[in-house]
Amino acid sequence: MGQKGEDRLEREVWINAKPDSVYLFLTQPDKMIRWMGVEAAAEAKPGGIYRVNITGKEIAAGQFLQATPYKHLVYTWGWEGEEALPPGKSRVEITLQEERGGTRLRVVHSGLPPDQVAGHGEGWDHYLERLSIAAAGGDAGPDSWCEVGCSS
Repeated sequence: MGQKGEDRLEREVWINAKPDSVYLFLTQPDKMIRWMGVEAAAEAKPGGIYRVNITGKEIAAGQFLQATPYKHLVYTWGWEGEEALPPGKSRVEITLQEERGGTRLRVVHSGLPPDQVAGHGEGWDHYLERLSIAAAGGDAGPDSWCEVGCSS
């Protein structure tokens, strides 16, 4: 991950919740902001919007390319106002698989500028941990990365 010339990263996490529950935390704005961001808009269908104000100042945006309920999501990703990685420039693919009474979530984020792979890896690590808590019915608490308009 993040070696010279690579433009992608992969992460896996096991979540103590069924895939149908985890999927809602990835696609329903009211559930999305329980683990990432202060506001979100999402229409989980091909061509649908994906937009999350992550820190109160940084907004990730793109559109859904594929959405197979409870199993698979693909959407484009980028940062509003950033030349190196504008909205739609990279691609996020998330696979959900039922495993041991919970869900194995696998994310592949590709099309990243090589110098941003490590930073996005840190972001996925941070937010997948929060997703694991929220999707399992817990409170992820206040996001330490949030700058403006954040609450638990």
